Amino acid sequence: MKKYFAEMLGTMVLVLMGCGSAVFSGHIAGIVGTGVGTLGVALAFGLSVVAMAYTIGNISGCHINPAITLGVWLSGRMKGKEACMYMLFQVIGAIIGSAIIYALVSTGIHEGPTLTGANTYTEGTAVQAFIAEALFTFIFVLVVLGVTSQDKGNANMAGLVIGLTLTLVHIVCIPITGTSVNPARSIGPAIFQGGAALSQLWLFIVAPLIGAALSALVWNLFDKKPVKA
Repeated sequence: MKKYFAEMLGTMVLVLMGCGSAVFSGHIAGIVGTGVGTLGVALAFGLSVVAMAYTIGNISGCHINPAITLGVWLSGRMKGKEACMYMLFQVIGAIIGSAIIYALVSTGIHEGPTLTGANTYTEGTAVQAFIAEALFTFIFVLVVLGVTSQDKGNANMAGLVIGLTLTLVHIVCIPITGTSVNPARSIGPAIFQGGAALSQLWLFIVAPLIGAALSALVWNLFDKKPVKA
């Protein structure tokens, strides 16, 4: 149970810090330095992963993302029941993180571009958004599987590498979808945002999971043991 709670806590922190940076990134009169922009939001997500990786990594592996959990399961590193429990607690953590953001917005002021950091795409760009989310999730999860591989990875550097990769993905993808590559991160904010965020939520669940499945397929080919002559 401890590892499931760790996944819930880690996902809550990711959503609170990452989505919170987007919500409160607008300039507030009289406060210097509040406009963090795309790079600031990208770093908030990446640094959240780094912080949690070195906090709960030894407890749960710090997936904090159903797409990563799917990739790990399809790579044969965990059992199906455990993977389902990871995903459940990740979604719960995302909802808690979103609830905190919603409470902060409801009880104060903000001038950010979004109320909860929810993912959306512009009308008519669903295909672009789907391709982007699937492709960037593929890249992100492939890096995760590689750097955490028992034989080919680097456990000491894993948290930093994964966090920097997520930052890179956000820098490119934020203008397209706000960047999800994480179904839980999209589910929590969409529940509180409603509207387009909720009606478009399916894409931010399906596309990342497809990307993760493809990354597991590719990594399994990379990780396949050579046949001895």
